[in-house]
Amino acid sequence: VIVAYRPKPGMENSLRELVRKHVPILRELGLATEAPATTMQGDGGVVVEVFEWTEGGIQKAHGHPQVQALWEQFAAVCDYVPLKELPEAGQMFAEFKPL
Repeated sequence: VIVAYRPKPGMENSLRELVRKHVPILRELGLATEAPATTMQGDGGVVVEVFEWTEGGIQKAHGHPQVQALWEQFAAVCDYVPLKELPEAGQMFAEFKPL
């Protein structure tokens, strides 16, 4: 999955901290694979996260209280952005800064 998060004003550091613990928590719960996860930053501070769900992981996540609490934290610090809205997505080779 590839997801983009636009930090709310003044929440850039909070978002980065939350993204750092996101996939490790999903892995502990058996919802994300051990495939390497990547986080990057685009122009304007948008954070892009790439990771792999386990089979059925996304469906299980929607019913898991710990994941729901984590996603509430995300909602407090950022807005989700469709990839097509990122300026980088319009480029042949989308470039992002590694985090």
